[in-house]
Amino acid sequence: MRPIDTVRTLAFSAALTVFAPAHAAVADAPRVIELTQLPCQFLESEGGKDRGYQSRSIKDCEAINARTGAQRVAEAKPLALKPGKYVFRVTNKNVPYELGFWLRGASAAGRVTLPSVSGGGLMPGKTQDYEIELKPGEYVYSCPLNTTPDYKLVVR
Repeated sequence: MRPIDTVRTLAFSAALTVFAPAHAAVADAPRVIELTQLPCQFLESEGGKDRGYQSRSIKDCEAINARTGAQRVAEAKPLALKPGKYVFRVTNKNVPYELGFWLRGASAAGRVTLPSVSGGGLMPGKTQDYEIELKPGEYVYSCPLNTTPDYKLVVR
């Protein structure tokens, strides 16, 4: 090997060493799932269809979802994800009161064995991140303060 080729090879090897850890960090970065809360619903969870519900309080959504929630969830496609780290980025759009987010196991056993994340403080117009590392299983997510249906999430 000529001296110049040796220098190029060493430089290339050094570059790989420098960039490899950065690439590994990107691979470990959580995936972002964006969700938008409208009155009584998550927009993306219902195929992007804004139902046009109006709500001034939790009672309004309780009444709306008592009539329509089960059918809407039956028609909704479950969110399907792979195990790993996620950030659920939730936005309060047009709901005139504080909201939250709650992701948990779908069954009583799942609530004990699967990870969960929850929190409030999601004021009108605000976006908030909820970080979680999902394991295989069946989950549901909702907003207890906006009284949305329990939307399905499957991790395989």
